[in-house]
Amino acid sequence: MKIINSRSDCPISYSLDIFGDKWTLLILRDMMLSEKRSFSDFLNSPEGIASNILVDRLNILHNQGFVTKEASLLNKSKFLYTLTEKAIDLVPVVIDLIEWGEKYNSKREPKSILTKVVKNKARAIKEIQENLRKKTGQQEVSK
Repeated sequence: MKIINSRSDCPISYSLDIFGDKWTLLILRDMMLSEKRSFSDFLNSPEGIASNILVDRLNILHNQGFVTKEASLLNKSKFLYTLTEKAIDLVPVVIDLIEWGEKYNSKREPKSILTKVVKNKARAIKEIQENLRKKTGQQEVSK
């Protein structure tokens, strides 16, 4: 188990100790907004994370209480990750980062998630969080 040593008691420093790399928030984004739950789901993200880095980040998220990990009912050698309430509390942060990135990244087309956010940000965040809470503990559905 990888231990995270906090550099100080500053809340920003604590947050960066966990999310200060370029992969952790992308994994959480995929779980929050794209319903990804398995190792192979995350490997298929467009950013192209390396498998060894993915293992490390999933272990950190699990050890820090952001996700639970359980064997798939359909395939015991496959693990599924589920967001905890600690992670679901990050939805507003992820939405804020999406908005900020959309505003300053002129290379991208607007994302469909932003359409909901522009209309009513608080409602969009609440809907995302409620949907994630409903799925917590949900059984895997065969694809």
